[in-house]
Amino acid sequence: MPKVINKSQVTIPKKIREVIGIKPGSGVEFKIHDGKCIVNKVIEKNPFQKWVGYLKINKTTDQIMEDTRYGSIEKPQLDFVLPRA
Repeated sequence: MPKVINKSQVTIPKKIREVIGIKPGSGVEFKIHDGKCIVNKVIEKNPFQKWVGYLKINKTTDQIMEDTRYGSIEKPQLDFVLPRA
């Protein structure tokens, strides 16, 4: 049975860590419910997830980058090929 040490810390048993997916650096939250302490893993949201599908553009990344670089100007044409290093 785990015990609280002098720094008010307790080791969460390995089986419990594995079941709820707690790893070093994971955030946990504590709640009291009906006189019991409940420990939950904090699920951090991906800050970019809310933007997925936000722009309804049917272009590839290469097409978007080309538009970003050249906009409405004519794309420069190269008359030579650079040698590979």
